[in-house]
Order: sequence, then structure tokens, then C-alpha cells
Amino acid sequence: MSAGTLAAKRRRATLRTLAFMAPWLVGFAVFFAYPLLSTVYFSFMHYDGFRPPEWTGGRNWVYVFEHYPLFWPALRNTLWLVVVMVSLRVAFGLGVGLLITKIKTATGVFRTLFYLPYLAPPVAATMAFAFLLNPGTGPVNSLLERAGLPAPGWFGDPGWSKPALTLLALWGIGDLMVIFMAALLDVPAEQYEAAQLDGASAWQRFRYVTLPAISPIVMFAVVTGVIQTMQYYTQPLVAGKVASGVIQGAGTQFEPGYPDKSTLTLPQLVYNLGFQRFDYGSACVVALVLFALSMAFTALLMRRRGGLIQAGD
Repeated sequence: MSAGTLAAKRRRATLRTLAFMAPWLVGFAVFFAYPLLSTVYFSFMHYDGFRPPEWTGGRNWVYVFEHYPLFWPALRNTLWLVVVMVSLRVAFGLGVGLLITKIKTATGVFRTLFYLPYLAPPVAATMAFAFLLNPGTGPVNSLLERAGLPAPGWFGDPGWSKPALTLLALWGIGDLMVIFMAALLDVPAEQYEAAQLDGASAWQRFRYVTLPAISPIVMFAVVTGVIQTMQYYTQPLVAGKVASGVIQGAGTQFEPGYPDKSTLTLPQLVYNLGFQRFDYGSACVVALVLFALSMAFTALLMRRRGGLIQAGD
């Protein structure tokens, strides 16, 4: 076979491969590469959506990191939610999944009760929690006071607003519960029987049998939880509005982060800068910070994946 024939076959194979990959390549270019490059481009521009963009160099970056007073509180709150909320959601979801897989009766009832809150719309769920945790009239604080326990300020207290959001996230744990239940039921029973014959306790069976077997699912839950928390917008904004008593009408603006910037997150800054202040350049800077943090957390977690598999070593 001549060299020309071989080259023609390689070209046909390459074109065939590109044809099969074309849907993915088009989607990647349109929905990821182009928006990312545009965000980088506009982060160096002054653009308000009405006039043509003007080159400003690194002025937007300097403004966001040194002069914009809301950036660092929002960054701290976002990192707090990523570390605390994601960790507790994964642990609680795994615990609920273990509990339901061990229950012998009324499994469907408990599974439904834990899953239903996940179906509640975020705005409605947040407003309901703001009512339940209302410091003055909420039933939760009334019960705590009757029991002689301190009644926190919840969404009205900067020290309790993020724990209140965490409680809201734990209430809607149904998605992780279902995922962990499927993973737990897939662990071979023979491994549990062998460990029990060797005298392993319940904790040792979980540590050396269950956890290594479901480690890919735990990693999936953590990574997706980090990405979702990096996009956390609706719940803290609605909670701040309800707790502040602000009724937003036409022509009014609500400064996010009530109380005292404690519920402020980076996605709220993107909206505040881009669509309320029409400073698209600074909004793109915050969006790129979010992207970099998401990539860094994901890379770190993927690198640490082997630690879950070797949890017992």
C-alpha cells in the first residue's frame, strides 16, 4: 500500500472522528469556550451595556480586590459555605441513607418524607424557613424558650445567618439521600459477612468495607456540592430580604448581604455589579474568581480521592 493511500485513510479516519465529535465540539465552543473568553475579555474593559467597551487594563481587577467593599466578605462567606455546608450535607445525606437502608419496616414512607423537602421551590422553602426561624414570632424559638434554651436570631443575626442557611440545606437533603442509598445497596453483602466473621465491629465494617466501596459516590457528592455552593444565590438573597422586612417594588434596589453582609455570596456580587450597577467589567472579574475557585477545589478533591479509598490505612 502506497504512502498516499495510507495518508488518505488517515485523513478519512480523522474526518470521521471529528464528525462524531462535532456535537460536543460545537457545544463546548458555544457554551463554554466562547463565554469564558468573553468574560476574560470584558474583565479588562469598561462596559455598561449601552456604550462600546473601552480598554481599562487591570483597573477592574484593582477595583474589585482593593476598593470594592463587598468582595472580601462575599468571598469569606462563600468559602465558609463551601467548607461547612458541603461537608455537613454529605455527612448528613450519607447518615440518612445508612439509616433508611437499615430500617426493615416503612422504608418507603421514610424515604418519601426525606425526599419531599428537596422538591420544594427554593424561594418557597427559604420563606418558610424564615417564618419558622423568626426570632420574635417563629415556632422554633418559642419551643426553645419554653425548654429554657437560648433563642438565636437566625437570619436576623450575623452570627447565625449562615448556620440557618446550613439548616435549610440539610432540610432538603433528599437528592444526596437517594444517591447514597443506591450506592449503599450496591455494596456486596459478602464483604460485610466476611468482615463480621473476622470480628469487625459496626464502625470497622463502615470504615473498611462501606466507605471504600462508595468512595466514588462520596467524591461525586462533594464535587457537585462545591459547584452548587459556588452558585449559591437564591436562598441567601431571599432570606436576607425576608429578615430585613424590605418589600422590593418597581425602581427600588436591595443591597444583598443582610444582616451585616453575613449572607453575601459571590454570585450575588456578579448580579449586583452586572445588572444593578451595570459594571460588567467588574462583574466579569468576580465571575472569573468563582471559576478559578471552582477549578481549584475540584482539582484538590480529585487529587485527594485516593484518601477516601485508603481511609483505613
